[in-house]
Amino acid sequence: MSRPSSVSRPDASATTVARDGVAVALDGVEGPAGSISGDSAAEARDPGFLRDLLSLTKPRLSSLVLFTAGGGLALAPAPVDATRALAAIGGTTLVVAGANVLNCYLERESDRGMARTAVRPLPRNRLDARVALVFGLALSAASVALLTLVTPPLAGLLAAIALVLYVCVYTPMKRTSSLSVLVGAIPGAMPPVIGWVAATGRLDVGALVLFGILFMWQVPHSLAIGLYRKDEYTRAGLVVHAAEHGDEASRRQILLYTLGLFPLPLLLVRMGLAGLPTAVVGSALGGVLLYQAFEGIRSEGGAKWARKLFLWTLVYMTGLFAALGLDVWL
Repeated sequence: MSRPSSVSRPDASATTVARDGVAVALDGVEGPAGSISGDSAAEARDPGFLRDLLSLTKPRLSSLVLFTAGGGLALAPAPVDATRALAAIGGTTLVVAGANVLNCYLERESDRGMARTAVRPLPRNRLDARVALVFGLALSAASVALLTLVTPPLAGLLAAIALVLYVCVYTPMKRTSSLSVLVGAIPGAMPPVIGWVAATGRLDVGALVLFGILFMWQVPHSLAIGLYRKDEYTRAGLVVHAAEHGDEASRRQILLYTLGLFPLPLLLVRMGLAGLPTAVVGSALGGVLLYQAFEGIRSEGGAKWARKLFLWTLVYMTGLFAALGLDVWL
C-alpha cells in the first residue's frame, strides 16, 4: 500500500522497546551556576561525563519514538516534506528525552532503592542533580519550540501536554497511587499522534486508533513489570498495582486491557491504513498475548509468569510496528 509523499517515509518498524514503568506514552546534572560536579571542570570533557549525560535520556526508550512517531507520520494520508518529517521525528524524540531526564532528576532518591536504577548517574552521585535539571529543561523547551515552529502548532501543543503529564503528574503520582499507570500511558501513547498531526495538521480517527494501541499496550506491559518487581518498587517507595490491589487484581487488569488491544490493529486494516501484514502479525501476536494473559489467570501466575508476559509485550510492539512499516512500503 503506498502513501502520497514528497520524500521517503521514515521506517516504522521498531527494533527496540523499553519503558521505565509507563508510556506512553507513549517506565529512568549540573552544579551551581552551571558548574560540573567533581574535582574540576575538566570532568565535563571526560567521555564518561558525556555518556552519563546521555544515559539520563534513557536512549533505548527514546529510540522507540523514532519508530512510533515515524509510524504515525508514515501512516498519515498526507504528503510531508523532508524538513517537516525530520522536525516531527526529531522534536518528538527530544521531548521524550527531556521528559526522561527530568524523570531521572525527580526520582533520583527512589532510584537508589532499586537494583536496576541504583547504578544511574544521579543515585551514584556521578553527576550533580542540577545538571540534570538544566539539561532536561533545555531539551524540553527546544523540542516543543521545534515542533511548534516547524510543524503544525498542534503537534507542539500535544508534545507540551505529554511532557507536563509525564513529569508533573505521572512521576510524582508513582509514589502515591497505582493509577499512575493510566496517567503515564497517555504521554507514552502520544508519539504516533504527534507524528500524524505533524503530517496532517489535525487529529483524525487514525491518530486516535494509534493512540489506543499504544495506550492499551502500555497497561499490561507496566502491570507485568509491577508484578515481577513488586518488592523492589515497594522498597523504593513507589506504589504499583500488585502491591496496592494484589496480584490477582493485576492479572485481571492485564487480561482486560489485552482484550481491548487485540482488535485495534484490525481496525487500522478496516480503515485502509494498513494491510495484510498488519492483519496477520497483529492477530497472531495479539493472540499470543491473550493466551499468556489467560494463562496467568488460570495458573495464578506470579513473578515468573509476569516476566514472560512482559517479554511478550516487547515482541508484540516490535512485530506490530515492523508489520506497519511493511504495509507503508508495499
